[in-house]
Amino acid sequence: MHSENHQEWRTAIVTGATGFIGSNVVRLLAADGWNVHVIVRNASKLTLLKEVSEYVSIHRHDGSTEQLFEIIKQAAPDIVFHLAAFASVTHRPEDTVSMLQSNIVFSTQLVEAMLANHLYSLINTGTFSQHWDNKAYSPSSLYDATKQAFRDILTFYTETTPLKVITLELYDNYGPGDPRSKIMTLLKRSAADGKPLVMSPGEQLVDIVYIDDVVDAYITAAKRLLTIQTVKDEVFAISSGHPIRLRDLVQVFEQVAGCRLQIEWGGRPYRKREIMIPWNQGEILPNWTAKVSLEEGIGRFMNISS
Repeated sequence: MHSENHQEWRTAIVTGATGFIGSNVVRLLAADGWNVHVIVRNASKLTLLKEVSEYVSIHRHDGSTEQLFEIIKQAAPDIVFHLAAFASVTHRPEDTVSMLQSNIVFSTQLVEAMLANHLYSLINTGTFSQHWDNKAYSPSSLYDATKQAFRDILTFYTETTPLKVITLELYDNYGPGDPRSKIMTLLKRSAADGKPLVMSPGEQLVDIVYIDDVVDAYITAAKRLLTIQTVKDEVFAISSGHPIRLRDLVQVFEQVAGCRLQIEWGGRPYRKREIMIPWNQGEILPNWTAKVSLEEGIGRFMNISS
């Protein structure tokens, strides 16, 4: 699993490692020779970590600040990749406590634990949907508002402590093994079962990035944070640079997959605060670009040989 070409062994902690993106970050770090520790909730399922579980150290967190301090102390990492989040485009009143607990309370506990152990390098995760209507800040959902709230908390820490942070604002993403009910998964399911897929009118632009490119952004950001001393608090957009109308994305999917989907365009209305134009004013991460084209990504996603 470990790469023999890796010149410098490092230790990382990853939160959100049981999710789709986090598990892929863990997989690449382990393959590249990192000593990887993951923090998971007591109730978390480790399904997506199954193939790399023997290469990582798993710490189950009981929610207390004290235990988090101890986990950081034991792992003694060089950097933390923070991907844990309660993510939801819509929310129910009963979701609010869990969302605030995960996205603000746990995240702040994590920073306090880092500082107590003299650990100052953090890769944080944000989202393009903090920029509804292409504004510098306008949350599309409560989830987006909680992500911005933690960004504001980080500003306090970066201005008053040695903490250094790079926040990666992610866009839509996809890849093999994705268990989320996201656009590509829905299209793949419809292609397999032939059932109609009820969708919005489909005029919104979608900025979608293949998982390998997303993971590469985390690794690139980590190298930047660990090697450039002047980095203090930076935010970068992990954009494909090629937004595409949803109707056109479906057409490309059909061409690559070689099938015709039954789409009921306009069968449901746009969501309240639907993002019609993805945030396009963000700074792109230096030394990173999305390399996998939409056609190539769909081919890999559908396991179609070129």
